[in-house]
Amino acid sequence: MDATTRIEQALASAIDSVAASGCPPRLAEAVRHSVFPGGARVRPRLCLAVAAACGSTDYAAADAAAAAIELLHCASLVHDDLPCFDDSPLRRGVPSVHRAFGEPLAVLAGDALIILAFEHLARSLAASPERLGPLLLTISRSVGMPHGITAGQAWECEPRVSVEDYHRAKTGSLFAAATAAGAQVAGADADAWRVVGDRIGEAYQVADDLRDVAASAQEVGKPVGRDALLNRPSAAGELGVDGAIDRLRQLVKGAIDAIPPCPGRDKLGEVLMAESRHIMPKDLAQRAA
Repeated sequence: MDATTRIEQALASAIDSVAASGCPPRLAEAVRHSVFPGGARVRPRLCLAVAAACGSTDYAAADAAAAAIELLHCASLVHDDLPCFDDSPLRRGVPSVHRAFGEPLAVLAGDALIILAFEHLARSLAASPERLGPLLLTISRSVGMPHGITAGQAWECEPRVSVEDYHRAKTGSLFAAATAAGAQVAGADADAWRVVGDRIGEAYQVADDLRDVAASAQEVGKPVGRDALLNRPSAAGELGVDGAIDRLRQLVKGAIDAIPPCPGRDKLGEVLMAESRHIMPKDLAQRAA
C-alpha cells in the first residue's frame, strides 16, 4: 500500500471513531471538511518516509504518528483562517471552515482535531506505552509553547519578530515532529533527525512566502498577497524573490546533508529534492533550477 493511501485511511479511521452516533452532526461535518479533501499531506508523508528510511516495518505505529501530525496541521489551518487571524475565505480551493459552517463551529472543529490527534495516537499505541510516551512528547511539543505552532501563531501578535524564529515555530516545528516521530517509530535517534525537519520546514515556509507573492490563488487554493496585507514576517519580503529562492535552495541542501546514516539515506535525499521542486511556484521553478 502506498504512503498516500495509508495516510488517507488512517485519517478516515481516526475521524470515523469519533464522528459516531451522538456526535453533533454539523460538528462531524465540519471536522471532515477540515481534513478532506486533503492538501499535499507533506508532513505525514515525511514522517512515513523517515520511518521507512530508518528501516521500520511497524506500519501501524508510523501511520498513527503521521495521522496525528496531519490532524494537528489541519487544526492549525482551521484556526489560522478565522476572522481574528487571516479571515481567509478559501482553503485548498474550497470554502474555509468558518465560511462553510460559521465561526463557532470552526473554533470547535479545530479544537476537536487537536484532541483527536492525541486520542488517535493513544488508541493506536495503547499496547506499547513505552513507545507512546516519547511519541506524545515529540508531537505535543511541536504544537505548544515555547516553540510550537501555537507560539508561532502568537508571534504574529508581537510588535517584532525575526523571520527565522517565526518560520521555525509556525511551520518548522511540525516538520521537525514529523522527522523525529518517524525516527522514533524505527527506534532511531529522534534528536538527530529533528534538524532535518527544521530545515525542510523552514524551506517549506520560504516557498509559501514565495507563493504568496508569485503564485495565483488558483494555484495555491487560497488568497495570495496576505503577508504584505497583514504585515507578516516574510522571507520574500525581507530577502526579495531571488534571495528567498537562494535561501530555499540552501535549506534543502542543508536538510539533505543533515540526514543521519540510515538504510534509505540516498532515496530520502531524492524525495526531499523532488519535494522542494514541487512546492516552488510554477513561474519561479525555472529560475530556481
